[in-house]
Amino acid sequence: MKGLNFILLMLFAVSMQISACTTAIISGKCTADGRPLLYKHRDTGALQNKLMTFTDGKYNYIGLVNSNDKVGKEVWGGYNSSGFAIMNSASYNLNNTEAGPEEREGIVMKQALQQCATLADFEKMLETLPKPLYVNANFGVIDANGGAAYYETGDYEFKKFDANDPSVAPMGYIVRTNFSFSGERARDKGLSRYQAAEPLFYSASLTGTLSYRFLLQEVSRHLVHGLTGANLYDATPQDSHKPVFVAFRDYIPRYSTSSVIVVQGVKDKEPASLTSMWTILGSPLTTPAVPVWLNKDNIYPSVLFANETGNAKICNWSLDLKKRLFPITRGEGNDYINMAALISADGNGILQKLRPIEDRILHNSDILYDIMRKGGYNPSKQKEFCDWVDQFVTESYNQIFSIN
Repeated sequence: MKGLNFILLMLFAVSMQISACTTAIISGKCTADGRPLLYKHRDTGALQNKLMTFTDGKYNYIGLVNSNDKVGKEVWGGYNSSGFAIMNSASYNLNNTEAGPEEREGIVMKQALQQCATLADFEKMLETLPKPLYVNANFGVIDANGGAAYYETGDYEFKKFDANDPSVAPMGYIVRTNFSFSGERARDKGLSRYQAAEPLFYSASLTGTLSYRFLLQEVSRHLVHGLTGANLYDATPQDSHKPVFVAFRDYIPRYSTSSVIVVQGVKDKEPASLTSMWTILGSPLTTPAVPVWLNKDNIYPSVLFANETGNAKICNWSLDLKKRLFPITRGEGNDYINMAALISADGNGILQKLRPIEDRILHNSDILYDIMRKGGYNPSKQKEFCDWVDQFVTESYNQIFSIN
């Protein structure tokens, strides 16, 4: 038994190195357009991610799933037809013991999407689930009533942090990495990423620019280290063809980043069907964000969902392109990024080519979203947009990055 406990602890120690999410929730009172936001920048050893839709609960829902999870047993962030959305970051300072026989965060989030419509529903679920829960998590939740809160949750209890409470979140947002403020602070993890993210959110709050674009394009691609202050933009190589390697560890984007989701809730009196989710599958350094809207006709960009290989096309393309950023496959190669391939003075860096692709997708998605806000869900416009995304993304990887 002692040997088994040792193995579990070692596995947990390994998972701590790769389960390094950066997350946030933002009250609609403080966003640029008055709608709440939920953000998860996911880091994990499961680099192949996909979206899945489900009809197995009280509410239909869409969520982020590991590609090797064929049936969607666990969901790592998403939202349902009531406008309820949830995500998590692993926390390593809540329970007295750091490892249980099973980690159930993905199962708990799936159950929440199946049955919860409000923050109160989620709180009741946490209270009534059998204990121990076998979770160490900061669960972030928003709902269609404007609710936005974190639940720092261990095996036996949770503590709520309400983004709408000025005494808790004076600027209307809460950031969490891999520690809980209610936990044992000597065991905090993810401090450098918290140090990097917090000033970004504070500045955006002051300037009224807290938006889904800010989360996707500024936070998930932030290349300033929170602890050392190293700014990778300051060392932009002159030539994209001559490798320039720099240490790349504990930035917000990491080698282990597998996906990003941003869920935008609704304003008061807006239908829950207007809830939106922008998704980056793979690395945010090599993938454009693509939006989805949960709908009864099952109309979505196919590149975000598993094909006959079991993986999502856009995630495959992203991981192939990522190899140019991390070409060293031996030793500690994952800790060193080729900056010349990412950003260069000649403008041929991957991130420089990716931005206009993403800007066009987001521009067209804003047009569709405006149509839906004015006239409701429009299946023909939805299909037209999704077909265009599939074609445009496919052609972009093929023609701009020479990836099929």
